[in-house]
Amino acid sequence: MRQWSMLSMTAIIALTLSACGSGNTSSTPAASSPAATKAPAATASQPVKLRIVWWGSQARHDATLKALDAYTKKNPNVTFEPEFSGFDGYADKLATQAAAKNAPDIIQMDPAWLAEYAGRNQLAELSKGIRTEDIDKSLVDSGKFKDKLYAIPLGNNATGMIYNKNAVDKLGITPPKNSWTWDEYFQFGKDAKAKLEKDKYVLMDATSDYTTYSSYQISQGKGYPITVDGKFNFDKDTYLTFVKKYTELRTAGVVPPAEIATTDKESDAKLDLMNNDTVLMKRTFAALFPGYEGVKPSAYSLVSQPKGPQSSGFLKPSMFWSVSADSKYAEESKKFIDWFVNDSEAADLLTTTRGVPVSKKMLEYLTPKLTPADKLQIELIKTVAPDAQPFNAGAKGWSNYTAKDFKNIGEKIMFGKITPEAAYEELVKKAKDYQ
Repeated sequence: MRQWSMLSMTAIIALTLSACGSGNTSSTPAASSPAATKAPAATASQPVKLRIVWWGSQARHDATLKALDAYTKKNPNVTFEPEFSGFDGYADKLATQAAAKNAPDIIQMDPAWLAEYAGRNQLAELSKGIRTEDIDKSLVDSGKFKDKLYAIPLGNNATGMIYNKNAVDKLGITPPKNSWTWDEYFQFGKDAKAKLEKDKYVLMDATSDYTTYSSYQISQGKGYPITVDGKFNFDKDTYLTFVKKYTELRTAGVVPPAEIATTDKESDAKLDLMNNDTVLMKRTFAALFPGYEGVKPSAYSLVSQPKGPQSSGFLKPSMFWSVSADSKYAEESKKFIDWFVNDSEAADLLTTTRGVPVSKKMLEYLTPKLTPADKLQIELIKTVAPDAQPFNAGAKGWSNYTAKDFKNIGEKIMFGKITPEAAYEELVKKAKDYQ
């Protein structure tokens, strides 16, 4: 049995968000069928051990470990030293390793961090050695920084809401629907709470969740709270309306009290408030759905995020593989990534544990084998796509603000230590450190 290599749980240090550049992709001639798209086996006889790190659910861990074993069987000289955990603490651990020039060879990278790592020359360029011709150009370009490719996308993804459909059916209330409004979303919370037990709640408290607030503000036609070019753009009235609504919901017991809400650990089988039946619904991404399905098969369903005058949802690459600039085995790492993305055996093992496969050939090959849960991811992406908001990975230098400062200030509201008005002023004041 492989042992977990748990990551540090300390606070996330400053990372940089930045939109990626664009340019031409290089590729190796494609094979004509999925079975023929296998990457060539490594020919070197010298033993190679690749350190590889990722975050995710148990379903993703299990599938990835199987894929690593399969690759080693094809390439006996290549073995792996895996490190994996939930998302909490991952960014801090990775940043510390990279700063010490001790990052793993192969890194699961979030789109929000790419500019920071590439901008500091901490990632290897991947323009050669990995086939990308079967991946949509927009997805390939999302892995670029200043027109150079530093990350290979691993899945299509979309924002949405996950809810416990079995519990909703038992309550006898109208289930959530696509294209619903924020007013309908909040009313659903109130209607469901009226039929729930005292210590159960309907919605997650989003007061300290930048992703949900960002979606809310863009749906009101006010743009992103932090613009792509790094301007502070929090709309005061919109922010106050948002946090006061959640204060009202907290008082009514629709969302958990602060001491419970702040214990949520996304994708954790026991501490995620969806998985332990504390809440009925929360904000999620399509790519996370297999993890929930793995904990409680057939219990959950997906629906789009609520709308305002505009939509609130957006599409994004679920995550990337990148290679450390300090890796001694960059070429072997690239061969593995090529196999991971383009090989039918890898597709069979990984399915949708990192989102909908990015290779069109692999998606076509895999579709007949997909489960109903897998297909729900695809349906959410199709639902969000027609009026999706432009993807904003964020602005350089602001990631600590959105991931840490916004969360801390929001939690002060949740615990009753600060008023919404004072919280907004603190957000304004804190933003000056980043401008």
